[in-house]
Amino acid sequence: MGRRQPIVAVLGHVDHGKTSLLDHIRSLGSDRQASVMDREAGGITQHIGATEVPSILLNSLCGPLLGGRSFDSPGLLFIDTPGHHSFSTLRNRGGSLADIAILVVDLREGLRPQTVESIRILKKAKTPFVVAGNKVDRIHGWKSVEGRPMAASMRNQTQDALGFLDQSFWNLVGGFGEYGFNLERYDRIKDFTKEIALVPISAKEGEGIQDLLAVVIGLAERYLSDQLSDVDGPGEGTVLEMKEERGLGRTLDVILHRGSISKGDEIVLVTSEGGVATTVRGLFKPRGMSEMRDAGDRWNDTENAEAASGLKLSAPDLDGVLAGTTLRVVSDADERERALNLANEEGRLSLEIEEEGVCIKSDTVGGLEALAAELKEVGVPIRSASIGKIGRKDVRSVESSSDPLHRLILGFSTTVLPEAQHEIDKNENGLKVICSDIIYHILEHREEWVSERARELEEESREKTVYPGRVLFLPDHTFRVSKPAVIGVRVLGGRIHIGQKLLKDGVVVGQIKSIRVGDETKKEAKQGDEVAVAIDGVTVGRQISEEDTMLVDVPENHAKRLRKMSLSASEQEILEELLQIHRREDHFWGR
Repeated sequence: MGRRQPIVAVLGHVDHGKTSLLDHIRSLGSDRQASVMDREAGGITQHIGATEVPSILLNSLCGPLLGGRSFDSPGLLFIDTPGHHSFSTLRNRGGSLADIAILVVDLREGLRPQTVESIRILKKAKTPFVVAGNKVDRIHGWKSVEGRPMAASMRNQTQDALGFLDQSFWNLVGGFGEYGFNLERYDRIKDFTKEIALVPISAKEGEGIQDLLAVVIGLAERYLSDQLSDVDGPGEGTVLEMKEERGLGRTLDVILHRGSISKGDEIVLVTSEGGVATTVRGLFKPRGMSEMRDAGDRWNDTENAEAASGLKLSAPDLDGVLAGTTLRVVSDADERERALNLANEEGRLSLEIEEEGVCIKSDTVGGLEALAAELKEVGVPIRSASIGKIGRKDVRSVESSSDPLHRLILGFSTTVLPEAQHEIDKNENGLKVICSDIIYHILEHREEWVSERARELEEESREKTVYPGRVLFLPDHTFRVSKPAVIGVRVLGGRIHIGQKLLKDGVVVGQIKSIRVGDETKKEAKQGDEVAVAIDGVTVGRQISEEDTMLVDVPENHAKRLRKMSLSASEQEILEELLQIHRREDHFWGR
């Protein structure tokens, strides 16, 4: 036909219904299969997948809404991109593949952080998009009918329900306006080049799906004709995943977004060691409406394929091929050399690595870059980053970190090798490994660990640090006058430790030898405690008297440490008083 099918990226916030939408679109075909959402970790799509919807189905479904016109392209190829906003890298990969996008937004929740990130990416890539206002069935008073077009549905709602829909719509209008987009309901648009279409839908009920597809098809037919007709040139695609398939060995799932590819073609791939050239031995396309990752045995052997399509291919030397990188078809030595140079460049991760920081691992380039981008947002430096499972080298790279809060390995969609786990188990330096298939879980667990670890470190530091304190010599509580003097005191503020010196009117009068409560010996006493203390170097009635107030002194190096720590109000007040006393003789004391 001299025309390829448009590639449609589906983006949106976690739980706003991207995968549910694609599940419903796939269910429209005859080869219905299990929900992708059931398989994805936490119900969130973590790797880019692809679904092909043929034009015969689209024309049948959307014909009445297209005014009798037919879809000229072979169909639509949907890319289901990850849902978390930090996956900007993967989304940019998806955006670079996509001709058009569907941005799924929960009508009740409106713009969320991931939605905003999607808007920015689409704006930067200048990708035309349609907004799918999902969960219309949850609008108060809305009456849904499964599979009904939205145009018909809106004619059968009460004025109250339509009013609630309009309220949600105007909230979205304001949000999109902040980013320079004019949002309008799809049935009111006069010029699609000046306004972004909002189509209310229910992915759960399948309501409004025809309208959404009709708008996508209309935009593609009207505004993407030139780029969809640009089908010549060497084949180029994006590697989604490497798998082991019975009878085939290692295979690659690929989205071919330009040109064509055939059995016997030479291809250049990106590996962890750089570019590698190999030859296509087997080529397969998913049958019917199957989603690539769940096609199972629904694969058709084919001799060649043209863009845009989702493919599986087998070839020798696929070790170390990096998911999320480019596959290039080459036809001669010059093309091979150019492609290898590009692959070598692509294989070098574009991450900021620092001398001090955490270690990150992932099973794909995009996952690693996404995790790195999220950590950069919260100011976490990265010491090492690589693709694959967590090994001994990773453990050793972080266990000796000078910052105990950087003794951390974060693994996205990867696991720990047994020999590395053995080293982790015997580690005594507070090393922590956090792995998950959902990136925001990694971030949440990191925050929790950092908070808990910081608290533990502060407790350890508090045990070793001499804290300031203020005590009152209680009346009628002289138990021994001297050698050592034993008196009863109340801790008015801060705390007291064994070994600390006591100051009266800025002068050292003695040193705490022991602290007791009844028959129990204690290392310290805190604000509000009443204890008996033995004090060396002092005689009651000479240096100290009942009802005297004394300060507990701190060494200068401890004062410096205390100024950087979180102190109670009373501790802070006593520390300031001690600083004033000592700075009468040394202006720089404790600085």
